[in-house]
Amino acid sequence: MSQPPFQLARIDHVVLRVADMDAMRRFYCDVLGCREERRQDEIGLVQLRAGDSLIDLVALDGKLGRLGGAGPGQQGHNMDHLCLQVEGYDEAAIVAHLKAHGVRVGEIGSRYGARGEGPSIYLYDPQGNMVELKGPPRA
Repeated sequence: MSQPPFQLARIDHVVLRVADMDAMRRFYCDVLGCREERRQDEIGLVQLRAGDSLIDLVALDGKLGRLGGAGPGQQGHNMDHLCLQVEGYDEAAIVAHLKAHGVRVGEIGSRYGARGEGPSIYLYDPQGNMVELKGPPRA
């Protein structure tokens, strides 16, 4: 079997189809620290900078969103979870920050990721998508 003529470097972006653009933008910007980088209202797209990557929010009722069929809900999501590597991982401070913003915090534990085994916190965005905040690998 031949190898591809390229090497994967990192996740460039993740696209979330959203029912409430304002709530999702506030969550990813105000709570998790993303910043709005680009907006294309004519197609219902807001692109948020997340470190070296982007999180794209696509409005379900926008031009792009209507192409994807039914939106996420209680019975189904567009993904299992999104994992964001964080610098300055302080579990107690992160949990306190999330709770101060009314964020539902899930399981906290040690999990394997792209840089190895290390601490992580599961949490949920306003649409119920699971997000993982991943700390540095354990030595």
